[in-house]
Amino acid sequence: MIRAVVSLSWWREHRGDVLLADVRWYLDGRSGRDAYAAGHLPGAVFVDLDRWLAAPASPQAGRHPLPDPAVFADGMARLGIADDSTVVAYDDAGGTVAARLVWMLRVTGHPAALLDGGFQAYDGPPEQTTAQAEQAAPPARFTPRPWPASIGDATDPAHVVLDARDRARYRGDTEPVDPRPGHIPGARSLPCRENLAADGTFLPVPELRERLAGAGVTEDASVVCYCGSGVTACHDLLTLEHAGFRPGRLYPGSWSQYSHTSRLAALGDTPLFHQPSGRCGRAGGAASRSPGRLLP
Repeated sequence: MIRAVVSLSWWREHRGDVLLADVRWYLDGRSGRDAYAAGHLPGAVFVDLDRWLAAPASPQAGRHPLPDPAVFADGMARLGIADDSTVVAYDDAGGTVAARLVWMLRVTGHPAALLDGGFQAYDGPPEQTTAQAEQAAPPARFTPRPWPASIGDATDPAHVVLDARDRARYRGDTEPVDPRPGHIPGARSLPCRENLAADGTFLPVPELRERLAGAGVTEDASVVCYCGSGVTACHDLLTLEHAGFRPGRLYPGSWSQYSHTSRLAALGDTPLFHQPSGRCGRAGGAASRSPGRLLP
């Protein structure tokens, strides 16, 4: 299996053997397809996150639930991605969106990697593609494979649970999208954007390992990641592998699903977990800057 993150120089050396995927998508409503048409890396195909990498949103399943495996397979086949294709994906957000495609491919046994630095790292002339040319890609054979079962893992204190959202949303200071503020009790804050340096490339591996260890990750830990809707959490999952830890698991519905339930929510910096006795327990391995509390 290809490593989880590859450099621009690696892609240039292997570009004849890999398929490049542009997975730009914007929470503010801008069009990733328009950005792709205006300029993309040479030979890249555009992967529509909402069409191929997520099922329709609902309070019960969250804003970006995993699609039916047959839908995912159909999308990949239409884009020319085959069972034996090696895919390198990028975006213009440090890989925090493209990581969703990479994780979906890797977790179903397909070789895929994130391009470190993404669109901004490319120093050549961007390529422009018309709608007609985009539709001309020959279809491939991509076999549907089931998703791993992971729903519910994020509430099990046996796991190290990582929250990839910004720290303000983790603490519950603000919640711009979902119905309740806070985080899943017991979860540790590991914002995916803090995995990156100022230029949008990953921090050095020793620094990433230190960050992960500070969030309670050990060599043998069972890690579950979530975010707002199951997209940027995949960046933390790829960071785990890139830093040399064993692969973790995704809570696909993430906070957009959890916040619609009646389960307890935690506020503050301290990762508290809910005990069957009804008392609040404090999770170890994380620093506290403000007291935590649980809310129904």
